[in-house]
Amino acid sequence: MFNVRDLLQLSFVPRIGPQKIRALLSHFFDPAEVLRASPRELIKVPGIDKKLASNIAHHEGAEEFADEQLKRLNKSGGRIVTFWDKEYPELLKKIYDPPALLFVLGELIPDDKHSIAIVGTRHPTPYGQNVSETISRELARLGLTIVSGLARGIDTIAHTTTLKAGGRTIAVLGSGLDVPYPPENRKLLENISEEGAVLSEFPMGAKPDAPNFPRRNRIISGLSLGAVIIESAEDGGAMITATTALDQDREVFAIPGNITEKRSSGPNKLIREGRAKLVSSVEDILEELRPKLRHILKKEREPEPAVEVTIFERTLLDVLGTEPLHIDAIAEQTAMSTSDALVNLLSLEFKGLVRQLPGKMFIKF
Repeated sequence: MFNVRDLLQLSFVPRIGPQKIRALLSHFFDPAEVLRASPRELIKVPGIDKKLASNIAHHEGAEEFADEQLKRLNKSGGRIVTFWDKEYPELLKKIYDPPALLFVLGELIPDDKHSIAIVGTRHPTPYGQNVSETISRELARLGLTIVSGLARGIDTIAHTTTLKAGGRTIAVLGSGLDVPYPPENRKLLENISEEGAVLSEFPMGAKPDAPNFPRRNRIISGLSLGAVIIESAEDGGAMITATTALDQDREVFAIPGNITEKRSSGPNKLIREGRAKLVSSVEDILEELRPKLRHILKKEREPEPAVEVTIFERTLLDVLGTEPLHIDAIAEQTAMSTSDALVNLLSLEFKGLVRQLPGKMFIKF
C-alpha cells in the first residue's frame, strides 16, 4: 500500500516507533509526504514534539539506510510486510503496539490466525523436552501454527517437532533476519522459512542485543491465541511472554513441574496465582480455545496407527514414565536381564515409543 523505501527511511529516524509512524500516516496519508513535511507541519501530529519533528525533517542518512536494507533483504530472499498490507497477521494488528514493519522470510497465510505460542527455558529437563515434543506434535497435527522464538531449548524443540509432524511454524527473532540467533539454528531457520515463516521487526544486520528480546516476546504472544509456558525460572524470558500474552488478553497455559526444580518455578507460580491454566494434555488447551478453533476442529482427527508391541516391550512401557530411569533400575523392575532389556528398549526406540538419554537413562516418549 505504501512505498516500503519511504517507510524504511521513516523508521530510521531516532525516537520514532510504530505508534508514531501510524500517527504520522494517519495525518499525512503517505510516508513520502511525512518526509517532505516541515517541522511546523509535523508538530501538529499528536505525540510529535519539536525535537522529533526536527529529526524527521532532517533525516540525514535515511536514504542510504533504506537502500542498504533493501539490498540485504533482496540478497536473503526476504521481503517487508507493512501494518497496512493484507498479509499482515490479523491477530498481531490487535495488540497495543504492533510493529509497523515486519521483515519476513517465507509466507504468512490466513490460517496462521489459528496459532499457539510454545516457549520455555533454554535448558530443559528431559521432562520438559518430552512435554514440549508431545504438545507441539499434537497441536501441529490438528492444523494449528506453532509460534516460538528460535532460541535454544524449548523453542528449538517446538519448531523442530512441528516440522517433523508436517505442520506450520513461525519463528520470531530478536535480531535481523540475516543474523540468526543462536548461530547453530541457521539451518533450522532456513527449514522454517520453507514450511512457514521467520519474522523480525528489527532491521537487517541488527545484533541479538538483550533489550530486543522483550520486544520480540510481545510479537510471539501477539501472533497467537494463547501461549504455553514449558519450564522457566520466575525471571526467565518465557515469563515475559506470559505477561505480554495476559496484557494482550490472550490465553496463558502452563505445564506444572517438580516443586523443587527451579525451571518449573515460573509455570508453577503462574498456576498458583491463577494467571495460567494448568495443562496436563492438549485437550486442556483445546477446551479453552474451542470457540476460536471451531473451523479447524471440525475436521476429524486422524487416528494414529496403532504400534504393535511384544509382551516384553509392554512390560518395559509399564515401568517407564516421564522421568528418566536407569537401565539397571529398569532391568530390576521388569525382572529382565540387562541385555534383554536393552534389546527390547532399542526396539521401542525404533517404534518411537521410548527415548534413550545420556548415561543409559530411558524415558517414555
